Formats: sequence, C-alpha cells, structure tokens
Amino acid sequence: MSSYKAVNILDMIEVVGEDGIRSVLSDFSCPKNGEIENFIKKNAIEFAKKKMSITHLVMDEKGELAAIFTLTHKAVKIQDDILSSAQRRKIRRYAQLDEVSNSYLVSAFLIAQLGKNYAERESEPVSGNSLLDNAMDILTAVQRDVGGGVVYLECEDKPQLLSFYQNDNNCFRVFGERYSDTDETRYIQLLRFF
Repeated sequence: MSSYKAVNILDMIEVVGEDGIRSVLSDFSCPKNGEIENFIKKNAIEFAKKKMSITHLVMDEKGELAAIFTLTHKAVKIQDDILSSAQRRKIRRYAQLDEVSNSYLVSAFLIAQLGKNYAERESEPVSGNSLLDNAMDILTAVQRDVGGGVVYLECEDKPQLLSFYQNDNNCFRVFGERYSDTDETRYIQLLRFF
C-alpha cells in the first residue's frame, strides 16, 4: 500500500478528537456489506476506547479514508477432525486437544472487519490483497511481542470471498461455519498460521 497508510483509530482520536473521527467515519460507505458500514459508523470508536477491538483507518495520500480493518483476539474452537496432519502439528503448538469434544480451544487473532470505502473518492481503490497484507503485518508484529500463531476470520458464504481468502497469497483455510440468527447469514470460518 505504497500511497496508503494504516492508522490506529486511538491515535487518530488523540490527534483530531472523537468528533473529528466521527466526521471521517460518517462518510464510510460499504454497500457490499452493511454490517461493516454499521460497525464503523456506530461501534468502532466505542469498541476501541473499551479495547474490545481496534479499527485501523487506511488513509490515502490526500488524507481520505480508503478502507478499514478491525483487529482483536478471541478464543475459537477448532474441531480436530477437519484439520490436516500438518495443521494438527501447527495447532498443537498453541493448544491442547480436548478429547471429550475432539477440539482445540485456541486464543487467536481475529480480523473482525475488513472493508473498502466505496464513497466517491479521487484516488484508486486499495486492493483487497494490500489491505489484508497490512492487517497481517500488524498482527505479525504483535505476535512477535506477545506470542500466538493463529489468525482467523469469518466471511459470508460467497464464492468470490472464499476464493480471495483461500488464494495462494492469503493462505486461509476453512475450519468451520457459524450461522447468525441476527442477520440470518451463514458465515464461513477460516484460519491461517503465522
């Protein structure tokens, strides 16, 4: 992301204040995923202040909001029988198998939100690969300081999204699914090891 810079929302709040950030976020538009747009406009600031999750604002060279990603950590259950032998070896570095449930409970980094701003802007849109790479760069730095080794995310069950996350550059692999009664959507859970 040569002409883009990711900035922690808490750092931005210190510089421009909450009202300034609310103004920046109010123009965020993500028609492809209303959940992301809703989160950014209604929850990103409060979640960051409470340290529940931290949103990073990806700004272009003109200081316009190009995209966002939100990071946090969360325990996730991963069934042993869906893992390959290589994945089992890796996950055993971070968790033990619970033989009763035949699953691992792993403390993992979660990419909770990842989205481009589709509001009218002059600059070229940031690529999805660049956006995900930037999120992974931050998680890699955190992992070096605090440990851990599993990253996961959830996405809607759409072939284009699954193909994007599972491509050779991004290397995420399906490990489960979750159904949300709230928005009546099936989410596919994907993981990646450092």
